[in-house]
Order: sequence, then structure tokens, then C-alpha cells
Amino acid sequence: MTCPHAAPRGEHIVRDEGAQLDFSGDMSYGDYLQLDRILNAQKPLSPDHNELLFIVQHQTSELWMKLMLHELGAAVDAVARDQLQPAFKMLARVSKIMEQLVHAWDVLATMTPPEYSAIRPYLGHSSGFQSWQYRCIEFSLGNKNAAMLQPHAHRPDLLATVEAAWRAPGLYDEALRLLARRGIAVPASHLERDWTRPYTPDAEVEQAWLAVYRDPQRHWDLYQLGEELTDLEDAFRLWRFRHLTTVERVIGFKRGTGGTGGVSYLRRMLDTELFPELWALRTQL
Repeated sequence: MTCPHAAPRGEHIVRDEGAQLDFSGDMSYGDYLQLDRILNAQKPLSPDHNELLFIVQHQTSELWMKLMLHELGAAVDAVARDQLQPAFKMLARVSKIMEQLVHAWDVLATMTPPEYSAIRPYLGHSSGFQSWQYRCIEFSLGNKNAAMLQPHAHRPDLLATVEAAWRAPGLYDEALRLLARRGIAVPASHLERDWTRPYTPDAEVEQAWLAVYRDPQRHWDLYQLGEELTDLEDAFRLWRFRHLTTVERVIGFKRGTGGTGGVSYLRRMLDTELFPELWALRTQL
């Protein structure tokens, strides 16, 4: 039963909390986050109800990737400067972002094959394969491939950004240089090399990491770095695997809109190891 003289429940709570109600001359929540721009950035091309899900899924993933690149770039710089404590925080955050991206596939997986088929003709050749942010993430993690520059050639500004990531030493490269600075034997071939080339596993690098893992008390921060890198690759593998299973569930074995083999391409990517010696050494311990 409602008292006839009582204020509406929501109004009573707001008044008690002393919340600001007039933003005519001040910055509001929506202003700060530029929500007008963000919430009006979804422009479905098809008449199908489900296209909004497809757009929002990929736009939010790109926002998470923006944050991931922000943290990953800072972590690479921190490792290069021997500042491992900040790097650990940043790398842990990157792993958590990847967990968010893994769960995001659960939402897209609610799209059934007929629902996707209704919007696919409107996508043209646009594809997540062309994501420049994703490519920068892969390059920063050491999966270098010159052919992946080509999808961005039509945008010189984006091409310059992706090419810079392709030419720069990656996270693992800086980790190995750090080991060497700490007096652990790392082959010269892995300290100064052509950073645009894919990383090649090396038995001497495995021995370098084994020296750390066999005496963690002596090399505690390097040992922790190895585990942060392992956590990161573990999360990245799950992200790739969830991508694969979602694509197979929604489109089966059709070719991707970007021209890739779809599921077959994604399965090949599962075999890529970013930090191979950190996985191989576990058999030796």
C-alpha cells in the first residue's frame, strides 16, 4: 500500500543521497564518455534484427583491444627498462582483458547459422581478419608475418602503425634481452636479429629459462616474468580457440568474408606458439 503523501521511491532515495540533478552547466556522465558518439556508431546495413548484435560484439572487442594495446605497449617498454613490477601489473591486466574477449564469444554464439546468413551478404569483404589492432597485438606478441601488412595498404596511416609494430622487438624479445642483462646466457642470435622475422625456438634459450626456473629464489622476478608470459599465452590460446568454435558453430566450414579459409585458417593459428621455450622447459623440470 502506498502512502498518498509519500514521494516516489526513486526521488526519495536521490534526495537523501544529495545527488546532483542539474547538469546544464557541467560535464555529465554521457559527456565524459562521449556516449552520443559511441551509441550512435552502430549502423546496421541489413533489415535483420540480429545485425546489431554482430556490430556491438565487434565494436566492443575493438575497444578491449585498444586497452590491451595500451597496456601491452607499456609492458614492453617497462621490461626494456628493467621495471618489472609495473610490467607484471600490466601483463596481468592484458590476460584479464583476454578473458573478457573469450566470454564475448559466448554472446555472439547465440547467433544461429540462418541469422548470420541473413546479414552476411551485407558485410561485403569486411572481416575481423582486417583488424589492425589485432594485428598489432599479434606482432607485439611475436607472431610476425609480412603478408599481414597488405590488408592495411589502403590506409597509409594505419599501415604505418601496423608496420611499426612489425619492425619493433616484441614482448618476448625484450624478455630475452632482460635475461641477458641479468647475466643469464642467451644466444646472440636472439638478442639482435631481424625483428620482422617470426621467432625461432632455440635450445639455448630454453636452457636460459631453465636456469631461472631451477633457482626461482635467486631469480624471483625473472621467474615471475616467465609465469606472467605463460599466463598471457594461455589466455591468448583460449581466445583463439573460442573464436574458432564460435565461427564453426555459426558458419561451419564456409570461407570467411575476408577470403580466409574460415575454420581451417583459425585451426592453423592454434598451432602457433608465442613463447615456445616457456612451455618446452616444463618437461625438463
